[in-house]
Amino acid sequence: MSFSTLGLSEPILKSIKEQGYTKPTPVQKQAIPIILNGNDVLAGAQTGTGKTAGFTLPLLEKLSKLPKNKGKKKVRALILTPTRELAAQVAQSVKIYGTHLSFTSTVIFGGVGINPQINILKKGVDIIIATPGRLLDLIGQRVVDLSSVDTLILDEADRMLDMGFINDIKKILVKLPKQRQNLLFSATFSNDIKRLADGLLNSPKNIEVARRNTSAETIAQKVYPVDCKRKRELLVELIKKEKWSQVLVFTRTKHGANKLTEYLLNSMINSAAIHGNKSQSARTKALANFKDGSIRVLVATDIAARGIDIDQLPHVVNFELPSVAEDYVHRIGRTGRAGNVGEAVSLVCVDEHIILKGIEKLIKKNIPKEIVDGYRPDPSIKAEPIQKKRGQKGSSGGNRGNNSNSRDKNRRKSNSDSSPHQNHRRSGGEHKKW
Repeated sequence: MSFSTLGLSEPILKSIKEQGYTKPTPVQKQAIPIILNGNDVLAGAQTGTGKTAGFTLPLLEKLSKLPKNKGKKKVRALILTPTRELAAQVAQSVKIYGTHLSFTSTVIFGGVGINPQINILKKGVDIIIATPGRLLDLIGQRVVDLSSVDTLILDEADRMLDMGFINDIKKILVKLPKQRQNLLFSATFSNDIKRLADGLLNSPKNIEVARRNTSAETIAQKVYPVDCKRKRELLVELIKKEKWSQVLVFTRTKHGANKLTEYLLNSMINSAAIHGNKSQSARTKALANFKDGSIRVLVATDIAARGIDIDQLPHVVNFELPSVAEDYVHRIGRTGRAGNVGEAVSLVCVDEHIILKGIEKLIKKNIPKEIVDGYRPDPSIKAEPIQKKRGQKGSSGGNRGNNSNSRDKNRRKSNSDSSPHQNHRRSGGEHKKW
C-alpha cells in the first residue's frame, strides 16, 4: 500500500515524497481513511510508529476541503499535547506536511514570551498546537476564539491525565463547538483514559496496532543489576567501553539530572540536562545539540519521554526506573523508532526491584538481566522504598549515594507549563459528555 491509495491529495503526497516516505506505517494505514471519513477515533499505538503523521496528514486533507475563511482566519483545528517539546514536534510535522498548502499554524506553550503568541493569534490562524496551561491563559485574555474548531486532537492523552490536565481539558472543551470531530491518541491505556474517551468521543472507531502498554519489538531491553551508589560509575564505563555515541539517560528528578550531568562532564563525557527548571531556550538548545551530535549524552526527566523524536537514536538508559510503570514504555520508546533497532538499558538497584516487577507485568515480558564484571550488587544491602531520602524520620527510604532522590512533588509543574489553571493529578473521571 502507498500513501496515494489513502485518499490524500497531490500537494500532501508531494510533501510526503519530499520527506523520503513511500509506505504508510500500520497506524497510518488504519487512521488516515477513518479520520477522512469523519469518524471520532480512539487510537492506541506505541511511540515511534508514525502516529503524528497518522493524524496530521488527514487533518490537513480535511481542512483543504473546507470552505475558505472570509476575512480573518478562524481556528479550524486544535491539537493539545502535554509538553512543550511534543507541541514543537507536532507543529513541525504540520509545517512539513502542509508545505504545499496555504494553511497557517502556530504553536502555543509556556516558558517563552506570551506577546509574540498574542500577535500571531490576532492575525488569525487555521491550526493551533498547544499545551493546555498557556492556551487557557490566552483564552482568559480573549485572544483565542475556538468557536469554529472542526477537529480536536488530544495527543498523548494518557500523559496529559497523568500530569493533572483533566480539568484544564474540560475548561477548553466548553469553548469548542459541540459538533466536531474528536481524535484521541494514547500510547498506553488506563481507566482514566477510558473515562475520558467515554465522555469525549462519539461512537469512536478503535485503532490499535499493537498490544496495549507494550514496547516495540525493535527495542532490545536489558537490566544491569548494580548497587545504587555505583550507578554513575557503571554508566560511564558502559558509555566508554561500548563506545555509545548518542545516549538519552532518564533520571527520576531534576536534581538527579543535574548531578548526573555534572558527574558525566567530570568524566570527560560531553553532556547536558533537560528538565522543567531549565528555561525553554536552554531546553531547545540542549535538544538541538543532542540531535546534531554536539553532545554525547542528554540527561532528562520524564519531560522528554514524549518530546524527543530522533529516528535513529541508538541508546536509552534508565538511570533510575520511573515510579509509574507506563512511563517506562514512553522512555524506551525514544529508541527503536520508525522500524529502526534500538537498545534500552536499565540500571537497577535493590530498592527498585518492586518497580521492575511492575514494569515487567505491564509489558508482559521478563527483561533479561546481566551483571557487569566488577559491579555485582552487594547482597547485604537491604531494599528500602524510594519515595523519601534514606535517614529521614519515618523514611520510605532510598537515596543511596546521590542516586535515588525523593520523588518530585511538583512533577506536573516541572513537566509542562506552569499555569494557575492546572489542577491535581488524575482527578475523577466523570462520564459526562463534554
